[in-house]
Amino acid sequence: MKKTLLAGLALATFASFAVQAQDAAPASADPNTAANHGGWSGSGEFGFASTTGNSRSQNINAKLGLNQENDQWKNNFFLDALRSKSQQKVVDASGNTLTRFDTTANRYDGGASVGLKLDPRSYIVGAARYEHDDFGANIWQGVVSLGYGYIALKDSRNELSFEIGPGYKKYRPADQAVAVNGVSVQQPQSTRSEMVARGQANYKFRLTENTSFEDTFLMEAGSKNTYLQNDAGLAVSMTRKLALKVGFQVRRNSDVLAGIKKTDTLATTNLVYSF
Repeated sequence: MKKTLLAGLALATFASFAVQAQDAAPASADPNTAANHGGWSGSGEFGFASTTGNSRSQNINAKLGLNQENDQWKNNFFLDALRSKSQQKVVDASGNTLTRFDTTANRYDGGASVGLKLDPRSYIVGAARYEHDDFGANIWQGVVSLGYGYIALKDSRNELSFEIGPGYKKYRPADQAVAVNGVSVQQPQSTRSEMVARGQANYKFRLTENTSFEDTFLMEAGSKNTYLQNDAGLAVSMTRKLALKVGFQVRRNSDVLAGIKKTDTLATTNLVYSF
């Protein structure tokens, strides 16, 4: 399933590039505008923090996003990665306390949505998303969906759009610790699948010439589990290409195994390069 989803994402990306390359709008006088590239724009984010001395830790997160919107298409592609290591004290089987530098977060995800416009506001959208998380409620999860999108508001400062439609989700819950002969052993869980209702809302607001706010809410609701994710970010531009961005992400699964929290949060401060 994982290989199929990844192949599907790659195929969707390639197909979209191939089709839009033929339909790209002609260049205007300003070569730096998105309109001169068929409506394509993108950004990359990177954040890193490290501590040494009495405590030791390393944290890194990176994001890559590509977007396209023109008279015919409304597309989005993204890749995210998060990795963290920290110094921890553990007790071994003999009762000795040891200090180790262990991985405490390891997550990556990617996705795509390809929207074909029916008119300036409405469009048909196909979406796919895959995520792997060594420390989350699910080791991996993949979702594909087909739905309807609508741009409810779009002007010089605001943009609000919605997407909704049915989908199919497959995932494997996190390993569960069980006692075997008095020893705790991580027991892998079986893969699960279900039909889901996918909904997404995206809002962008330009506060000033160099300050903007964006919030994206995602819902994948099924009979076995409902997944919610909200990403909010405030970016302040330093130049035409570089900006500083603070972000806050909330992720929640309605159904998790015993001992696993339903909600995860992530706060970031990143350097953003737009292209």
